[in-house]
Amino acid sequence: MAGGLFALLDDVAVLAKLAAASVDDVGAAAARASAKAAGVVVDDTAVTPQYVQGAAAQRELPMIKKIAIGSLRNKLLFILPAALLLSQFLPWLLTPLLMLGGTYLCFEGAEKIWEKLHPHETGPEKPVTELGPEQEKTMVSGAIRTDFILSGEIMVIALNEVTNESFWSRAVILAVVAVGITVLVYGVVSLIVKMDDVGLSLAQRSSSLAQRVGRTMVAAMPGLLATISTVGIVAMLWVGGHILLVGVDDLGWTAPYDLVHHLEEGAADAVSSIGAVVGWLVNTFCSAIVGLVVGAIVVAVIHLLPSRRSSAAH
Repeated sequence: MAGGLFALLDDVAVLAKLAAASVDDVGAAAARASAKAAGVVVDDTAVTPQYVQGAAAQRELPMIKKIAIGSLRNKLLFILPAALLLSQFLPWLLTPLLMLGGTYLCFEGAEKIWEKLHPHETGPEKPVTELGPEQEKTMVSGAIRTDFILSGEIMVIALNEVTNESFWSRAVILAVVAVGITVLVYGVVSLIVKMDDVGLSLAQRSSSLAQRVGRTMVAAMPGLLATISTVGIVAMLWVGGHILLVGVDDLGWTAPYDLVHHLEEGAADAVSSIGAVVGWLVNTFCSAIVGLVVGAIVVAVIHLLPSRRSSAAH
């Protein structure tokens, strides 16, 4: 009897170890997949704060909460099932879809640069709070629609990293990625948009140190938002360009990726002490240039050519 009990306990211990190993494997795979989507995550984080600009302080976090719930719904109810079915029955479509999403990212990044170089005049915008609940609802809906595109790209990039896993492992890994990235992105966004409120609170305290820290936080907000916006643009071009380079390589046109890889290895060998970092920077720079070129072409096709035709007609 005792022997049977000990044997049962041994079996339970073995099963527990297997379960723990499976959890570790899922965690490692989810982390690897999330890292590959890091550029799009930065973009998602950079884009979202603009949707709560002008809102009353007490409405900022509720709006972010609504956007985060919408983002999670996008990922788990729509994108995840579609991605799993695609990987199961039409895996050859993954690369073209990635490239399509990469082209969109290139277009978004190039369009933002175009808008900065050629700003168009707009009338004064009214804060969300003055326009009422309907305008707030419109802003949240717009943020969720934009998030759907970025979330789709994140999930497809993550899926591309775990295509060798079993169906249910892919499902669990992508669910972990969906929840983890949503919490990360909207947690950071919440901290960003509340930074000025925290600074104002500190500035009103009696402590001179707290006042200095508070004023510094408030003064730093415009620069922080501008930096995040710039990082988001660079991330879009870098990630989009890299996706296109890898995609054309997978489809058989190896010359562009081979050239970038050759430059990366040459730079890494030239500076052996920090070769890995320099090589990554070279790869990132080349990817961003590719993204900028492709994005500029798409911007020209979508915006410049129609406007020229319209001018010629008049």
